[in-house]
Amino acid sequence: MRNKNGFTLLEVLVATMIMGVAVAGLLNTISAAAHNAARLTQYDRAVLLAKSKMDELLAEPKLQRNAPLTGQFDPAQTGGVPCSWQATITPLDTIPGAAPGYWVVDRIALEIDWMDGTVKHGFALEGFRRGVLQ
Repeated sequence: MRNKNGFTLLEVLVATMIMGVAVAGLLNTISAAAHNAARLTQYDRAVLLAKSKMDELLAEPKLQRNAPLTGQFDPAQTGGVPCSWQATITPLDTIPGAAPGYWVVDRIALEIDWMDGTVKHGFALEGFRRGVLQ
């Protein structure tokens, strides 16, 4: 009787096929994770830009109410991704019979839009500030 050491050709082929399926699944998972990471990076960047713009709008008391404000972010800040913003400042609450010099609560609605290839993404922020009627 002979002692056989090693694997048969059929066993090697089955093992190779199983490894191929596992590697293909792993590569698909890695690709999806990389895509999600890139998407989340864009959202994080947009959130930081929106927060910065909202802080500017909240701090500037001389901005005109009920007039649309628009602009583009610097491509150096957006990583080369086209990113724009639109804002509107509206009086939210005033005292009945309010005249110039009275306090008012302003609502600032800010929308951020950016492109990811051919897909347009965006989100909206809302802030409130105290102001004086002019």
